[in-house]
Amino acid sequence: MSRQISLQELCSGIPDPLPDLKTRDEMVPHAPYRNHDLTTHQTEVAIRNALRYFPPKYHQTLSKEFRDELEKYGHIYMYRLIPDIEMKAYPIDEYPCKSKHAAAIMHMIMNNLDHRVAQFPHELVTYGGNGQVFSNWAQFRLTMKYLSVMTDEQTLVMCSGHPQGLYPSTKNSPRAVISNGMVIPNYSSTNDYNRMFAMGVSMYGQMTAGSFCYIGPQGIVHGTTITVLNAGRKYLGVDDMRGKIFVTSGLGGMSGAQAKAAVIAGCVGVIAEVDETALNKRHKQGWLMEKTSDLDELLDMIKKARNLKQAISIGYHGNVVDLWEKLVKEYKNTGELHADLGSDQTSLHNPFNGGYYPVGLSFSEANKLMQDDPQKFKTLVQESLVRHVAAINVLSDGGMYFWDYGNAFLLEAKMAGADILKKGATVDASSTTDFRYPSYVQHIMGDIFSLGFGPFRWVCTSAMATDLAETDCLAAEVISNLMKTETVTEAAKQQYADNIKWIKEAGDHKLVVGSQARILYSDQQGRVAIARAFNQAVKNGRISAPVVISRDHHDVSGTDSPFRETSNIYDGSAFCADMAVQNCIGDSFRGATWVALHNGGGVGWGEVINGGFGMVLDGSDEAEERAKMMLNWDVNNGVTRRAWSGNQHAKETIEKAMRDDPRLKVTVPYDVDL
Repeated sequence: MSRQISLQELCSGIPDPLPDLKTRDEMVPHAPYRNHDLTTHQTEVAIRNALRYFPPKYHQTLSKEFRDELEKYGHIYMYRLIPDIEMKAYPIDEYPCKSKHAAAIMHMIMNNLDHRVAQFPHELVTYGGNGQVFSNWAQFRLTMKYLSVMTDEQTLVMCSGHPQGLYPSTKNSPRAVISNGMVIPNYSSTNDYNRMFAMGVSMYGQMTAGSFCYIGPQGIVHGTTITVLNAGRKYLGVDDMRGKIFVTSGLGGMSGAQAKAAVIAGCVGVIAEVDETALNKRHKQGWLMEKTSDLDELLDMIKKARNLKQAISIGYHGNVVDLWEKLVKEYKNTGELHADLGSDQTSLHNPFNGGYYPVGLSFSEANKLMQDDPQKFKTLVQESLVRHVAAINVLSDGGMYFWDYGNAFLLEAKMAGADILKKGATVDASSTTDFRYPSYVQHIMGDIFSLGFGPFRWVCTSAMATDLAETDCLAAEVISNLMKTETVTEAAKQQYADNIKWIKEAGDHKLVVGSQARILYSDQQGRVAIARAFNQAVKNGRISAPVVISRDHHDVSGTDSPFRETSNIYDGSAFCADMAVQNCIGDSFRGATWVALHNGGGVGWGEVINGGFGMVLDGSDEAEERAKMMLNWDVNNGVTRRAWSGNQHAKETIEKAMRDDPRLKVTVPYDVDL
């Protein structure tokens, strides 16, 4: 076994001499082969691009090595440079640094690559099948070195995983500015992405992977819990989800949270997963309570749980199409539905490179076909989507409620030729209103976003559970006090109540994987109040080390995505990305410690622009002022845009915000009755 290196050694940059060549560790989950179709010339350019990180004396050795990686795996990851260190979020005081804010970023980066957190850690993929933190390990090593020497008067510029360098700036400037996949719009197709990623010049950062803000599956557990609870209210007319059945698919990466969310919501969660390793991981983790690979046994388990009104998660090892078709057969035979709610969380933003698997093939057979005959694999995926939708249509006509979970299900099903459009909609449909099923943002989360509520997160950089418990208490106290104020609307009170329940249960459900982090949904008023309470607690020692606050990009202001975040914007601007770009720009000069802007995320490359941030609360007066200034903008930017599009909830929310702060003056639309 090789010697474990220290954090000081890790932050020394690319080692010279180079470490020994490593064989790929098959005990670690690995990303599937990345299809790219590079020409001979482009292959040579890709290898030269990778060699730029190394002195010429190593080029002969590394050129063959990188060529082999490109041929075998479809990308040059530089496995040789995987550091011999336990990859995790270390306490902030252990990082070598000149800037505590830079150390906080290092803490977040290493959490994103923690083997308990990352989906494919050796390929630097955090979640979603291809959500990269970096493109290769040389970039990771150089970034850690830059952060270790950075002062509070420098800014690190990151371009699609590549650390461009440190530039002079001011103390009030961001410590890092990140962009991922920001290509010229006419070159934003899937084929363009495959080519540019293989060549090492662009990268898919997903949402929070490439901005270093992923906190493990807890984030999507919370979002899924909130979605299922509100789906029950909207579709089933119930607050009590006991005995209700939620059927979906996906237990890898972010979708792995569905099992835990179903139980917290109180229903019967049935989740299909083709990858037995992913399914067993969730079962061993305790997030998946029962599992089976037999559809008859599964149906018996569903019936029993429903009759007992048991909050339970059941994993089916197999293809979700087989599951849906089994439920259709049972419905046709007995007239009885065994699904009240349905959705899908496979990575359909990446359908032909491991995000979705065709029915009729084993997992290993599908992976082999994906590499050997990608065109046939694509055909089988699309045929499976047609069957997938056909089964859902039958059950939906019988009374089940199905929604798109923002994973490009509607989009890919349409392109596959599935019966997914409303009557009268044309095949070139470009709005979610043309589909038989709504986006969950349209029907469930859109109005929540328009109220200003969204996924607010924090990380205790001490890595101490006691600090996280303290933040939980503070957050619950702040929200409880806000609920008592006279100006809070009934709609906002419902959201506050859901999140107080969440905070109280989060610790019991052991949701921390990796960093000591928490998430809740809050509006602008709540986020500012919570941030101020945390900063004061750091100042007086109640919390032992700085707290990093951030959010999912999937939020009020962070993302322009016509098939998800902005799917409930109907004035024609759902495809415009001004909000996300302005969000990133505005956060950068209002006090964010780092900002990020990405092409892709959630529903795929070329389909979305999203922006994120991280902010360090270090107990200083400056941190409190930055938090107030930036969080007000970070929420109200999106509420304003949603109000302008005609959303009444957003209009009322932004008008209240203007009354609370006379400095805020936005353009509010007149009602148009024509």
